[in-house]
Amino acid sequence: MKTNPIKRNIALQGLSRDHHHGLLLAWKIRKGFSKNISNDRIKRYVDWFFINYLLPHFKLEETYIFPILGDAHESVMRAQAAHRRLVRLFQKTSNLTSVLTHIEEELEQHIRFEERQLFNEIQEVASPEQLSKIAEIHEDLSFVENTEDTFWI
Repeated sequence: MKTNPIKRNIALQGLSRDHHHGLLLAWKIRKGFSKNISNDRIKRYVDWFFINYLLPHFKLEETYIFPILGDAHESVMRAQAAHRRLVRLFQKTSNLTSVLTHIEEELEQHIRFEERQLFNEIQEVASPEQLSKIAEIHEDLSFVENTEDTFWI
């Protein structure tokens, strides 16, 4: 089944790039498993990504993106619940194989939902002012890879 590319509003494209890096995180976890990399090494990278990129991304979405639809909107409630689950998963420090597997699965599902559904709903109703504010705020979140331990290569 062929899917057409999503026409993303330019103001949301930076957030979609963040999502691309989140999907790469899921891929890196899978790659680490396939290469029998220790869970501790993978978790160090995952923790770095969580603190430096995922938490700021969640904060931006929760502060500026989700309010466009409102807290009572079904898609917003689903995204907020996923954020809470992901934060709890990233904070776990035991049973790392299970935790990393769940992070990889939950993060990928969440990103696919936001890209395919939530962001489409948002860009349909957001005002030009709201979109401009999103683009302005997001400028500071450009991704710089952590190359301290590139276990996935």
